[in-house]
Amino acid sequence: MKKVLYLFILTVLLMSCYNQERNCTNFKTGKFESEYIIDGEKKTTVFIRTDSLEIETYEGKTDTATVRWVNDCEYVLRKMNPKNMQEEKAVDMKILTTNGDTYTYEFSIVGDKQKLKGIATKIN
Repeated sequence: MKKVLYLFILTVLLMSCYNQERNCTNFKTGKFESEYIIDGEKKTTVFIRTDSLEIETYEGKTDTATVRWVNDCEYVLRKMNPKNMQEEKAVDMKILTTNGDTYTYEFSIVGDKQKLKGIATKIN
């Protein structure tokens, strides 16, 4: 019984020491392809991000948003030319993990509790 308890404690300790890679500075600028699921449908978008702008092409339409970095792994997007009230709302983006040339992220409308997740790959 003691051996099982020690094994369990050791396993918990080893698992708690595991940190996922989060090298966000590599993803602050560049060209990316992103995939995420909305309402059960897989969506793909391509965007170019500079220090202060993000130019996104989604379903044949191109939009530009300002980028304000909160920290190395979190930034806020705000469309430059919103066409309606929904587009006026800022989007909070958070990089959760990184792995090579990809990162996993979550995003939501600022103040909204619903968060969606996606994966972006740096292509340039």
